[in-house]
Amino acid sequence: MKRVFRLLAAVIVTSGVTGCTSISYYAQSLEGHVQIMAARRNVGKLIRDPSTPEALRAKLTSASTIRRFATDELALPDNSSYRSYVDVGRDAVTYAVFAAPQFSLTPITWCFPVFGCVPYRGYFSRKSAAESAVGLQRQGLDVYVSGVTAYSTLGWSSDPLLSTMLRQGDTYLASLVFHELAHQKIYVNNDSAFNEAFAVAVEITGVRKWLRATGNRAGLRRYEANRKRSADFLGLISKTWDELGQVYGSPRASEQMATAKAATIDRLRTRYRQMRDKRWAAYRGYDAWFDAPINNAKLAATAVYGEQVPAFLRLFDLCSGDYPRFYASVRRIAALPEPSRAQALRTAAACN
Repeated sequence: MKRVFRLLAAVIVTSGVTGCTSISYYAQSLEGHVQIMAARRNVGKLIRDPSTPEALRAKLTSASTIRRFATDELALPDNSSYRSYVDVGRDAVTYAVFAAPQFSLTPITWCFPVFGCVPYRGYFSRKSAAESAVGLQRQGLDVYVSGVTAYSTLGWSSDPLLSTMLRQGDTYLASLVFHELAHQKIYVNNDSAFNEAFAVAVEITGVRKWLRATGNRAGLRRYEANRKRSADFLGLISKTWDELGQVYGSPRASEQMATAKAATIDRLRTRYRQMRDKRWAAYRGYDAWFDAPINNAKLAATAVYGEQVPAFLRLFDLCSGDYPRFYASVRRIAALPEPSRAQALRTAAACN
């Protein structure tokens, strides 16, 4: 599965943080972020430097074009983010730890200064993330750990391009840059579902516009095929989500509920295999996701990134694909209280 969880780095240590665990957590966040910031190299200089490997130069040249497109065509922030580069020397820049109760799909949330409450904790060390996961599992929670390709500080610092962002093609890179800059454009504290769905909507519409602008028809066809598979995948997750909600809301004993939970997840895997073989011409890009353990934390982490995306895409169409109008409309909705916000997004009849 190609979905990447983007992490908002909690890098600001404030007075009032108490307890050894909290202090050590903030310390590792700050240290990891500072190390990355200290390693930044200007993209333009790297492109002009004759010692830069040709493969890297080509990727950075594409990244520069994508970055300009984000500002000029998508009205995303024109700042110093993604104009520098860091080779992080590993497969993931950070690791996100998600947790949920054994019989609930509501994820555990953690709250941070500036960034508000989010349904994960992020670590720059795989070992620290694993230790955190073990501690949560000992509390009886379902836990899911995911490697993170890119993260955003919401414009508080100049976020660099990372080597992890360049591992795949230009379309993948464009999706990451557009997504992360969207977080800098609009961000609502304590509403991850809203924030992520908005950023995904900007990512999707932006990539489509970029591929059309560059005349990459083959790339656009591949992208739309991937989007269709992603929608099918999220449809499977939604169906399982509803079924598990019924299981967890029933008056069953714990052992019976655990059996029903396992059976529901088995059905999810069966449905996936059937859909893959019949509708996807045996495309296997999601096999690893389904082959690995599936629990409430993993399902909740996936839902955060897809639940409200269709509503944002619909609002974008109501705004005639005009990004400034779209952002203005999203800001008005974002200013509402959370229950009214979700309702307004679902029922929007005009771009206003």
